[in-house]
Amino acid sequence: MYFNERIETMPVNALRKIQSEKLVQQLQYMYRNQPFYKKLWDEKNININKIKSIHDIQLLPLTTKDDLRNNYPFGLFAAPHEDIIRIHCSSGSTGKPTVVGYTKNDLDIFSETVARSLCCAGAKPGMKLHNAYGYGLFTGGLGLHYGAELLGMSVIPVSGGMTERQIMLLQDFGAEIISCTPSYALVLADKIRNEDPRLKKINLKYAVLGAEPWTEAIRKEVEQKLGVIATNIYGLSEICGPGISQEDFEEKNGSHIWEDHFYPEVIDTETKQPLAEGRDGILVFTTLTKTGMPLMRYMTNDICCLFYDKASKRTHVKMSGIKGRHDDMLIIRGVNLFHTQVEALLEHHPEFSNNYQLIVERENNLDKVTVAIELSEYIYREIGNSIETLGESNLYLDKLKHGLHERIKSNIGLSMDIQLRDLSSIPKSEGGKLKRIVDLRK
Repeated sequence: MYFNERIETMPVNALRKIQSEKLVQQLQYMYRNQPFYKKLWDEKNININKIKSIHDIQLLPLTTKDDLRNNYPFGLFAAPHEDIIRIHCSSGSTGKPTVVGYTKNDLDIFSETVARSLCCAGAKPGMKLHNAYGYGLFTGGLGLHYGAELLGMSVIPVSGGMTERQIMLLQDFGAEIISCTPSYALVLADKIRNEDPRLKKINLKYAVLGAEPWTEAIRKEVEQKLGVIATNIYGLSEICGPGISQEDFEEKNGSHIWEDHFYPEVIDTETKQPLAEGRDGILVFTTLTKTGMPLMRYMTNDICCLFYDKASKRTHVKMSGIKGRHDDMLIIRGVNLFHTQVEALLEHHPEFSNNYQLIVERENNLDKVTVAIELSEYIYREIGNSIETLGESNLYLDKLKHGLHERIKSNIGLSMDIQLRDLSSIPKSEGGKLKRIVDLRK
């Protein structure tokens, strides 16, 4: 089934013509309405009037995450503020979020690409979607919600958490499709199978999973435990949100990128030059139809490859699964996490040294983060001894741990265990550079 068969099955040459026309229009719009891009292109002596084809896009400079940070909060908006009807945010590396504004045009496109994605995942009008993505500044919940409604589905806006309630609603409402993170799908699956091993009360047929990296092993486990067909949905708020690409439920061989709205490239991690089809590099997107906050050649820092699948029922390019990150970002239970966010919360707290690590583990199918941090010399005057001697049960140390735990939870939105260490107990790598992230999930 297709949501927009003409576009989804359009010959590639015809698609290139549409992309070229939209690129020229987008460049003119951005030059008139985004001072950041006007200044950037003028400084680099780029005459956008000479950009006639989508193949010329490589003449334009890349946009980075730093450009978004440096223009916080609204410096990259192209539309007047009265035309921005929704604002979303994603986590920023220094505590400040990445802000994205949407016009009505943008939200219409957002809903359409999600509707296409849901069709690709097996959804049909009249089905019920159990939407367990978080609602709020995160784009997942509202993005899936409006796309499903556009398709003609009934949406059950459950949001995240409250697992027992989620299971009750799955049993009582009979939703055929669930959308959530892969890790939460496994949590639900394990809880459900404890009560109902044969899934007699569960009507699910499809699972649309995203917002964090996952593997074929996780797909197999979700499918076996929930009795569903599980597919990947990909997105990032800077470009739109979920629905930038989607796997076909019958193919499961890469995710189609909706190229009439989002033009993709893959570039070399070192040279930043475009790579040929099938080669792994940094995924880059250009928005071709966005009016609220369009971006030109935005580096996602996700590592993958692009390829065309001649055996597919759709003609749009496919992206492989995400194979890693080019920066230090982690995705924990759907939340973007940079170690520098934690570091920013340590400022003005002399009890802690600047040596810390984030230890990432998988526990009961969920990612768990522990902050291991050294105490400073200052603190030993308060406790009078080492942690090794005192143990971490000291009331003063308990207060320190609780305070840091609460600051992290309220500022970043994740609950992390705090592990206090003695001064100089966290090893440094060669050259004195601390290894900030210890990822034990692999």
